[in-house]
Amino acid sequence: MEHLDLDTLVLKSGSHTPDSEFCVMEAVAYMAHEPWSDHPECASKVITSFCQAWNDGMNDEDRQMLKPFIPRIVGTKASAAIENKRSWMALDWYCRVSTPVWLRAAGLVKEAEAIEATKPITSAASAKKAQAALDAARKAGDAAWDAAWDAAGAAAWAAAGAAAGAAARAAAWDAAGDATWDAAWDAAGDATWDALRPTVVELQKSALNLLDRMIALSAGGN
Repeated sequence: MEHLDLDTLVLKSGSHTPDSEFCVMEAVAYMAHEPWSDHPECASKVITSFCQAWNDGMNDEDRQMLKPFIPRIVGTKASAAIENKRSWMALDWYCRVSTPVWLRAAGLVKEAEAIEATKPITSAASAKKAQAALDAARKAGDAAWDAAWDAAGAAAWAAAGAAAGAAARAAAWDAAGDATWDAAWDAAGDATWDALRPTVVELQKSALNLLDRMIALSAGGN
C-alpha cells in the first residue's frame, strides 16, 4: 500500500483532482496504488457507495471517523454473492435500525417497535414483509412520518441509503416511496439538528458497525 498518514489526513467532501485532498474512496485508491479515482477497482461496489454517500453527508468533523477504515477497504472487492449480501445488510440497517430511530423522534414509538420486530431483511421476500410495517408507520400519520424523515436529513440517508445496491435499493423505494426519500434530504434547521445530535451520533456508531461487518465478509466472515 502507498503510505498515507491517517493521523494528519483530513477527508474532504466531494471528488477531487490529484491535489493532496482526498475523499475516503480517493484515499483508498491512493493506498492501493491505483489511478486517481473515487471508484477504486480493489474495493467493493456496495462499500464504495456506502462510504461515498456517508463521506459527503457528514460534517467535516464527523467525516474523519471513516479514516481508520481506509486501509481495510482495500481489497474488499468480492464475488456477486458477497456483494448481494452486503446490499441486503445495508437495506436491513436502513429499514430496521435507522428508520425506527427517527420514528421515535417523531413520537411514533409503536410503529418503530413494529418495524424492529420484523425479521432481518435478507431477500426480496423478507423486504416485502418489512414493507408492511413501514407502510403501517406511514398510515399512522403523514405529518408525524414526514417529521421523522425531515429530522433524518442528509445524514441519515448518507448512512446507508445509497449503499443498498440495485436490488436492495429497488426494495427500499417500494417500502418508503419517492416523497419519503426526497424528504430525507431536507435539512431540519440548525436548532433541530442541535437537539437531534445525540440521535445522529447513535446512528453513526451503528453505521460504523455495519461498515465493519460488510468489510469482514471479504475475509470470509458471515
